[in-house]
Amino acid sequence: MSMKTGKGWIDIGKAGLADGFLENAMSSIEKLYAKLRKGSESEADIQVHRADVEKSLFKVLSYQAESAVAQGDFQKAVTCVQRCKDMLMKLPKETCYLSILCYNFGVETYEWKRYEQSSFWLSQSYDIGKMDMRYSVGKEMQAKVLRLLATTYFEWDCSLYLDKALKAISLANQENLHPAGFFLKVKILLKSGASDEDINSALAEFMHLGMSLDFCLNTAKLLLEHGRESVGFDFLKSVPERFESSPDLGKITLLHIEFLLQNKRELLAKQKIEEVIIGHYTGKQLLPEALNQLHIILWDRAAKHYEEKSYSEALHWYNYSVSFYTPGQIDQNLAKLQRNMASCYLHLKQVDKAKEAVKQAERCDPNSIFTKFSVYKIAVMENNTDKAMEAVIEMGKLAEKPSEHEDKLRVDKNTGSNLFSLAAQIALENDQQIVAIKALEYLSEHLQDCRQLFPALKCLVRLMLSKVLAENAEKRDEDINSMLTYLNLAHKKLAESFTEEKFTGDMRILEAHWFRKVAWNLAVQFKDSPEKMRDFFVLSFKLSQFCPSDKAVLIAQKTCLLMAAAVDLEMGRQQVTPSEQTEFFSQALQHLQTCKEIWKVLKLTGDFAKDPTDTLLLLYEFEARSKLNDPTLHNLMESVWEQPQIEIKTLEIIASLAMESPARYPVLCKKALKSALNLHRKQAVIDAVKFSKCLHSLINISLPTGLTDLDTCVLQEVWDYFEDALSVVSSTDAYPEMEILWLMTRAWNTGIFQYTVGKYKEAEQWCGLGMRFLNHLGSLKKSYEGHMVGLYSEVLDKLDRAKGFIPNEE
Repeated sequence: MSMKTGKGWIDIGKAGLADGFLENAMSSIEKLYAKLRKGSESEADIQVHRADVEKSLFKVLSYQAESAVAQGDFQKAVTCVQRCKDMLMKLPKETCYLSILCYNFGVETYEWKRYEQSSFWLSQSYDIGKMDMRYSVGKEMQAKVLRLLATTYFEWDCSLYLDKALKAISLANQENLHPAGFFLKVKILLKSGASDEDINSALAEFMHLGMSLDFCLNTAKLLLEHGRESVGFDFLKSVPERFESSPDLGKITLLHIEFLLQNKRELLAKQKIEEVIIGHYTGKQLLPEALNQLHIILWDRAAKHYEEKSYSEALHWYNYSVSFYTPGQIDQNLAKLQRNMASCYLHLKQVDKAKEAVKQAERCDPNSIFTKFSVYKIAVMENNTDKAMEAVIEMGKLAEKPSEHEDKLRVDKNTGSNLFSLAAQIALENDQQIVAIKALEYLSEHLQDCRQLFPALKCLVRLMLSKVLAENAEKRDEDINSMLTYLNLAHKKLAESFTEEKFTGDMRILEAHWFRKVAWNLAVQFKDSPEKMRDFFVLSFKLSQFCPSDKAVLIAQKTCLLMAAAVDLEMGRQQVTPSEQTEFFSQALQHLQTCKEIWKVLKLTGDFAKDPTDTLLLLYEFEARSKLNDPTLHNLMESVWEQPQIEIKTLEIIASLAMESPARYPVLCKKALKSALNLHRKQAVIDAVKFSKCLHSLINISLPTGLTDLDTCVLQEVWDYFEDALSVVSSTDAYPEMEILWLMTRAWNTGIFQYTVGKYKEAEQWCGLGMRFLNHLGSLKKSYEGHMVGLYSEVLDKLDRAKGFIPNEE
C-alpha cells in the first residue's frame, strides 16, 4: 500500500509527499528480504518469495528515482537507478522499463535545460538498452534516445561537444536510419563548419530514403540559410527529378525564387518568375496555395522597392503579379494590387495611369476604405476639393463599419486612424486646408492612443483657428462651435487618460495646459459673442482641473469662473423668458460657488488686498440670488452689513440690483443706501456729487412719487435725509444744482400733497423745507421763486385759518 500510495503522489505531481511512503515501503521490503535470505536456498517457495520481493524492491527504487528527479535531487536519482541497474542481472525483464525510465528522465531534464544531467540519463538509457538484447527497447527506440542525446550535446555547447554530438547521431543513424537523424546530422555539420564535401557525403547517405517533398525543401532551406549556396542549389535542383509527378512541385520553384532574391540574384529570379508565368498559360499552373505564396513574394519585393523609392521597379514586380489575373476578373486582392500600383504611378506623376488603376480597384472592391483613400489622393493632387471631401466622408462611413472581407493581415483596429492621418498630411502638403480639417476631425474621432490623439487635436485647433480668423462674422458661428467640440473632446480624453499606461501624468498636465490656454485665448478672442465666450471660459476652467493647483492655475480658474458668471448674469438680464432667466442665474450661481472655494485657497498663497474678487463675488452672488428670489439672500446680506471694509460703491450697486427686475427687495435697497450714506458722511471731505446721487436714490425708495397717505415715521425718516442734504448743500458750492432743484421739488410736492388732504401743518413744514432749498438755487431760482412764494403764502394762510387766528367772513 505504501508503495502504491507513493507512486500515486508522484503521478499527480506531488513528489515531496511520496518520499515518506516510499521509505516505509523500502524499510518493510528490506526487512522481509533479510529474513528470506536466511532461509534455505533449496526451498522452492522461498525462492519464489525472494524473487517477488526483489521485484518490489526494484519498483520502489525506480519510484524513488522518479521522485528525486521531480524534486531536482540528481545524486539521489543516480544512486537509485544504479541500484536498479545492479539488479538487472536477476531481473533481466526490467531492462526495457529501466531504459525507458532513464530516457524519460533525459527528456525532463532536457526540457529544463539541464543538459549535463540530460546527457547522463540518455547515455544511461542507451547503455541499459544494450545490456540484454532479449529485452531491449528496440533499434527505433535506441535511435530516438541517441538523437535526443545528439540534440542535447548540440544545444549544450556545440563547439565543445561537437564530436560527441556527431558520434551520437552517427550511432543513431546506424541503429535506425530516419529523416530526423539525417536532418540533425546536417545541422550539426553546418554548425561545425564542415566542408561542402562532408555535407555532400552526408546528403548522399540519405538519398535513397523515401523522404517527403517538404522534408527535402526544409533541408534545402537549411543549407541555403547557412550560406551553403552551391550545395543547397545543387540539392534543390535534384529534388524535382524525384517528385516529377507531385502536384506540389511548385513549392520547389518558389523556394528557388525566394533564395535567389535573398542572395540578391534578382535577374535570375525574374527569369524564373517569367518561366512560371509562361507555364501558367501553357497548362503548368501552380496550385492555388503556391500561387498565393508567389503573389506574396512578388508583393514583398515590390514593397521593398517602393520603400526605396524605386517606383518603376516596384511597378515591374506588381505587373508580374497582375500577369496571373485574367482580364475582367473581380478579386479583392487584385483591387489591392491596383491600389498599390496607383500609389507608384502617383509618385511618378503619372496621374492618368493612377486614375485608371484606381478605376480598376473600384470595379473589384468599391466598398473598401483603401479604395476610397486612393480616390482621395488623386482628388487632392488634382485640387478637386469637393471630390476629396466626398472621399473623406465615405472613408469615415467605412471606418465606422469596416468591411468583413478586408485582408486581416493588412487591416487592424488602427487602419482608419492611420489612413485619416495620411489623408490630413497629404491635404496639408497640397495646401488643402479645408480637406485637412475634415480628415483630422475623423482622425480625432477614431484615435484611441492619447499620444497620437492630442497632437492631431492640436493641429486641428490651429487649422480651424486660422480659418475662423480669416472669415467674416457671419460665417464664424459654425466653426466656433467646431472649436468647442474639439476642446470638449480634449477634455473628455484627458479625463479618460488615467487608464492609458503609456500616457503619463506629466504628459496629461502638458496637454491640459496647452488646451486650457487655447480655450482662454478663444474666450478673449470672441468677446463679441458672450455665449461663446462663456463656453470657452468654462472649458478653460475644466481643462485646468487636470493641472497642478499652483498659484497661476488658481488665478486662471478664478478668473474663468468669474467671467463665466458675469456672462450668465448679463444674458439673464436680456429680454428672455422666465425659465431662461432662471437657467442663466442658476448657472451663474454654480460658477460662483466653485469660484468661492478656489478663492479661499488662493488667498492663502499671498496678499490679495487690492484684488476686487471679494467684491465681485458678493455683487454677482447678490444679483443671482435676488433675481432667483432665493430665500437665503437675507442671510447672505447679514454678513455683508458686518464687513468693516465694504465700499460705498459696492453698497450703491447692491441697492440698485435689489430693485432691478425681476428682483424687488426695497428693504435691502434702503439698508444698502443708508449704509452708503453713512460712509459718505464719514469722509474727511464729502464728495457732494456722489453724496447727492446716493441721497437721491434713498429718498426715491423711501418716498415713492404720488403717494399721499404716508406714515408719520416714514415722513420723519425722509425729513432727516432732506436735512442731511441741506446741511451738505449749505457747506459746499459743489452740490449739483439739478439735484438741489430735485430736492426742492420733492420737498415742495410732498408739502402740496399734504396740503391737498388738509394736513396744513405738515404742508407748511415741507413747503418751508422746499423754500430753504430754493435759497440755494443759482440761475434757476428766479424761475421758481415767484410761483413758490405765492403758493407758500396760501399755505400759511390756510394754516392760520386752521388755527382760528383769522375769523371767517360772513
